[in-house]
Amino acid sequence: MTSFWRILKFSFQDVSRNIWLSIATITILVLALFSVNVLLTVQALSQNAINAIKDKVNISLYLRPEASEAEILDLKTKLAALPEVREIGYISKVEALDSFRERNKNNPEIFSALRELGKNPLSPSLVISPKDSDQADVLIEQIKKNNNPIIESRDFTDNALLLEKITQVTKKVNEVGFFIIAIFILTSMLVAYNSIKVAIYTHRREVEIMRLVGASNRFIHQPFLFSAVFYALAATIIGVALFFPFLGLLQPYLEVFFLDYQFNIVHYFISNSWLIFGSQFLAMALINVVASSLAIRRYTKV
Repeated sequence: MTSFWRILKFSFQDVSRNIWLSIATITILVLALFSVNVLLTVQALSQNAINAIKDKVNISLYLRPEASEAEILDLKTKLAALPEVREIGYISKVEALDSFRERNKNNPEIFSALRELGKNPLSPSLVISPKDSDQADVLIEQIKKNNNPIIESRDFTDNALLLEKITQVTKKVNEVGFFIIAIFILTSMLVAYNSIKVAIYTHRREVEIMRLVGASNRFIHQPFLFSAVFYALAATIIGVALFFPFLGLLQPYLEVFFLDYQFNIVHYFISNSWLIFGSQFLAMALINVVASSLAIRRYTKV
């Protein structure tokens, strides 16, 4: 235990004696972690955007105005039996007209035209949601084969194209992100390597004295390794302290984007904080320890 506390003491002496170098090292590590967290944010947002669009993928069947309720319900029952269908919503003529009036409540010309018609010009419809957006094409083919005479027209909204575009953009962002992360990892290793190199030079007299009095290699090496772990811990804590305010500034814009889909990026990171930030600390500590070990092996000459 005494040796452990001495090792910690030497480690903090190393950090304090080279305070500006320590600050520079921690700053580089913070930037590296911030870039990783931004990439994770983009991935989380893109995945939830894809899920939001998948929930809205649907197929609309517009029915003839003269179709009876019994005919419509019979068609609905037959379509609901298809294995690719998740659910079917029925919108009557009255509901369609009410929705149309609500969407155009600020357009007096529309209301004037409706009054002149003197009747409801809209048709009833069935809105079909597939179980899986990937099966939408199969479901569309099934519906095309249905020649029920009450079907007036079909609307196959191509949400798959939008999903594909989001996936492509996400892939490109991830590729750039991984390249940036690789650069930061390499930079972090070089900074940690040089930090420990300078620390060894600063403590060269202490190292020589330790050798003369018979200190073990482990006792000489461990203060520098503890310094490397301290850099990782400090960078993780500072990175978390800076990243959550950034998420707080980002969240209001996300609420506008995900208007009909509840997603809170702050809660996402809080609920996964131990996994995300714990993994980042362990990875950063491992990178620093490896880089520090290389510097120790070369410059302590023990």
